[in-house]
Amino acid sequence: MAEVRELTELSDLEAVYRLFDAIWRPDPHNPPVTTELLRAMSHAGNYVSGAYDGSELVGACFGFFGAPSERTLHSHVAGVSREARSRNVGFALKLHQRDWALQRGLTAIEWTFDPLIRRNAYFNLVKLGARPKQYLTNFYGQMRDEINGEDESDRLLVRWQIDEPVGGVESSATAIALDRGSDGRPIRTELPATGPVAVAVPGDVESLRATDFAAAQEWRLAVREVLGGLLADGARVTGFDRTGWYVVEREGVA
Repeated sequence: MAEVRELTELSDLEAVYRLFDAIWRPDPHNPPVTTELLRAMSHAGNYVSGAYDGSELVGACFGFFGAPSERTLHSHVAGVSREARSRNVGFALKLHQRDWALQRGLTAIEWTFDPLIRRNAYFNLVKLGARPKQYLTNFYGQMRDEINGEDESDRLLVRWQIDEPVGGVESSATAIALDRGSDGRPIRTELPATGPVAVAVPGDVESLRATDFAAAQEWRLAVREVLGGLLADGARVTGFDRTGWYVVEREGVA
């Protein structure tokens, strides 16, 4: 597992900026963060960390405090280099962030992620045990980077209770609210009267954006309508299936 440490030196913060730039490849006018912002946030006591493989920075995370009464940290940006994916670097960063927050008397960490990205949903909901609070439509506007492309920036806001054990349950539901067709496109189905429901996401939306943007857009709108609609009606996401399904419990439905 990578070595993770808090970063405060200007040279280290510049390295974080370069890493994020290499991961997202954003429009130069819209970087995820700037060195100046990292410097100011770090100096004010907020969270900036880096994950190292030897002397190489392979991952980084940046967050800032929420409202005092909430006792939360908002984790704004976290990224891992392409070469270091599938090596538990992201998990190491989140555990370091959790310990840092607990030492400062916080009880939860919140962040947003794209609900269409399957590996992130599994990581956040199952490996860490975070739970979605709210569906946010086009939250950041058009982000103009290589990962998000021209897609709208719908996000799930999740809350990770760090004063509880790490990890969630990989769960499933037999009834389907949003399915995948044989052509890989979304199919809306009629909601059953009772029980939890499953909401599908595409296998690899990042590749789909590059090869069939219309299909990626279809998924965006379908998940927004179905998953976003369920959450707006008071339903709760209680888990995620590794094969790409949100498991949703509906309020007041047995």
